[in-house]
Amino acid sequence: MVTTRRETAVEADSALEGARVVIVEGRYYEALADELLAGARAVLEAAGVAFEVITVPGALEIPVAAEIAIAASEEGGEPVDAVVGLGVVIRGETFHFDIVAGESARGIMELGMAHALPVGNGILTVDTEAQAWERARVSEGNKGGGAAEAALSLLRLKRRLEA
Repeated sequence: MVTTRRETAVEADSALEGARVVIVEGRYYEALADELLAGARAVLEAAGVAFEVITVPGALEIPVAAEIAIAASEEGGEPVDAVVGLGVVIRGETFHFDIVAGESARGIMELGMAHALPVGNGILTVDTEAQAWERARVSEGNKGGGAAEAALSLLRLKRRLEA
């Protein structure tokens, strides 16, 4: 199931005025996804950036959903100024981990390169759930917030260079 919701932040960062970020979150690990999203939301809200959250089942769907949002933007839909991908991939006993971890990261990177679009990769690739929590918790690693900060940093750079 894919869901979307739109949100707008209250305060504004003048370098990011009018920006719209799409967060694509894989919800395979619900509680971890909530924590990653909380970190990303806090950063975007503090920057005064409007954002939409698109929810997909897992990490492999993140780049595809982001590409769909970008394509819709290019067809006259709402603009996409940056993308933040959030998800968790925990190593199991099969080769599947390597495929999901590598392909989701590759897909996110290709989006940025193909569209000259700022992206933040907040897809955790870990060996254990404990490692995922250390990285996801807003009070510890805050990788969701870090991914949002990375996307905003690239957006600021893009705007400065295009001005």
